[in-house]
Amino acid sequence: MPTASRRDRRGDTPPPRTGSGETDVLRGFLDYLRASVAAKVEDAPEPGVRTAGVPSGTNLLGLLHHLTAVERSMFLGDDVTDWPATFRAAPEDGVHDVVARYREAVERANAVLDGCTDLAAPVPRPRRSRRPAPSTRWALVHMIEETGRHAGHADILREQIDGATGR
Repeated sequence: MPTASRRDRRGDTPPPRTGSGETDVLRGFLDYLRASVAAKVEDAPEPGVRTAGVPSGTNLLGLLHHLTAVERSMFLGDDVTDWPATFRAAPEDGVHDVVARYREAVERANAVLDGCTDLAAPVPRPRRSRRPAPSTRWALVHMIEETGRHAGHADILREQIDGATGR
């Protein structure tokens, strides 16, 4: 297992101190997790970023590719027909490409969330979506769970690649 020098270790960032309102807290934690997982990938070296760290084949680049699909599905209404395929980035996709697509999806998702003033109301969906939209509250909590789960996976995978730790 690689060992990181003190210089290579990331500092650990504590959870956010957001406003007291439910929306501020939920969005603050989601943005915190989004930034954490993107940071795990953005400077990860090739080919380690694509190397499976566990028998299931999960790798760091695939995790961020998957989270991009989840953001787009949840907040932009994209239909995903093959969820297992979302865990595989295309061979020609570099780290910069996957991180940029994730950040763009997050930016678009946040634009949708900016228009949501009632957490009980459904997340707006484009007309092309065939499935009913969950409440904004449910969508935010689900995305915190999903992103947090995969951020934990990313922590372990990144440490296996080059010893980097922290958020």
